Amino acid sequence: MGAELVAAANWTHGNAGDDTGDTRGWLLGHFIDPSEGVRSTKDVEVKWATHPAGDRRPEWTSDDQRTTLVLLVQGQFRIDLTEGSVTMNRQGDYILWGPGIDHSWEAIEETVIITVRWPSAPAA
Repeated sequence: MGAELVAAANWTHGNAGDDTGDTRGWLLGHFIDPSEGVRSTKDVEVKWATHPAGDRRPEWTSDDQRTTLVLLVQGQFRIDLTEGSVTMNRQGDYILWGPGIDHSWEAIEETVIITVRWPSAPAA
C-alpha cells in the first residue's frame, strides 16, 4: 500500500507515482483540483512519467505559450523538435525549449522522466 497523501493549505507530501494516476502523471498545474492545495497552480506544471520501451507520441505537439524542460531520471528517451532531435542517455540529461517549438517523443528503453512546463495554462 502506498503512502497516504497529506495536504494542508500551504504544504503537501506524497509520492509522485502514487499521486498522479488520474492526472496522466501531472503532479502540479492549473488542471489539478484546488482541493489538492498547493498542487493546484497557474505558475508551473510538473509531470512524473514512466514510459515502457517503445512508448511514443509520433504526432507533433505544439505550444505557443509555455517553456518546457524534460529531465531524464533513468532510461533512454528521444525528443524530436522542429529544431532537431536529442536522445537522452545519462541520468540528468535534459532538453529545454521555448514557446512555438513543436515536439514528439519516443522511449527507447524503459524510461522515467520529469517534465516541467511554465506557465501552467491551457494549450492554445
